[in-house]
Amino acid sequence: MMNAIARRRFIRATLALPAAAHLGCVVPSHSRRPHHARTLLFLGDSITWAGNWVVFVESWLRIRYPHMPGEVINLGLPSETVSGLSEPGHAGGAFPRPDLHERLGRALSMVRPDIVVACYGMNDGIYFPWSDARGQRHFDGLRRLHEAVVASGASIVHVTPAVFDPLPLAGKTLPAGHDSYPQPFDGYDGVLGRFSDWLLSRRSHGWAVVDAHGPMKRFLTEGRRKNPGMVLAADGVHPGILGHWLIARELIRHWGGPPGLVQSDSPDAVTQLHPSGPALVDLVARKQTLLRDAWLSHVGHLRPGMSKGMPIEQAIAKAKALHAELRQVLA
Repeated sequence: MMNAIARRRFIRATLALPAAAHLGCVVPSHSRRPHHARTLLFLGDSITWAGNWVVFVESWLRIRYPHMPGEVINLGLPSETVSGLSEPGHAGGAFPRPDLHERLGRALSMVRPDIVVACYGMNDGIYFPWSDARGQRHFDGLRRLHEAVVASGASIVHVTPAVFDPLPLAGKTLPAGHDSYPQPFDGYDGVLGRFSDWLLSRRSHGWAVVDAHGPMKRFLTEGRRKNPGMVLAADGVHPGILGHWLIARELIRHWGGPPGLVQSDSPDAVTQLHPSGPALVDLVARKQTLLRDAWLSHVGHLRPGMSKGMPIEQAIAKAKALHAELRQVLA
């Protein structure tokens, strides 16, 4: 049996970056050094807002780099698009989908991130079949996002959208050929696939792009060979905890996560890296929720129905206290 000190040394050794990173290879770009960042900002829609995949990522970073000084801020916003599009009657006609670009400048100037991670697409096709016009709006929105982040002095990592799954929506989707789609198009994942393909093509332009859509789709396809009723999202859109892990592990892979972690299909993979893993993940989740709600209120947005966060100075002070608890857990 390992004693506590030996176990910690073993865990840190297994979490180390691949040896090639220490053998004279080209040093990765700033976007691949999240532990050096003062602030990492996550942007996205309700899947990012829900936060589980962001919690997994930060928890791994805290375990891998226990002295990491920076903060992780989740500014995902439900219903949001990067395209500025909104379907007729969204939310029963209560409000149009918010457009990221309405708040992006404020978010960048107030948060002042070193690294931005952005995951958009699920809402951008507004659940209609493919159209070149809507596709172009999405691509243009991503370009604007990319350019704004780079102009601010930060680097950006793009993440392809999660999978849309019509299986759990049986009887609640529509086939192609309709003029309007009050219910989602049953082939909508094909639209997300085209969004993903375009984003992946930007790698040749120097963009840092993490593919979540492809691995999620493969996981779902392979899983249904054994269990035809398997789902990652009970409503076809919002992944459960397993789906969030599949997104997180691809970003962890991008940032140098070890093979044993990024090959795991288990959402428990991160908590198992540390003797106090569950407590650590809980602290990270509490801190992220606290800062998310406070920063959303501080930056401002046009989406009604969101919880109002506490004043930002108060939230930051409470987050520092949670950081102190995190350091104790990691000691």
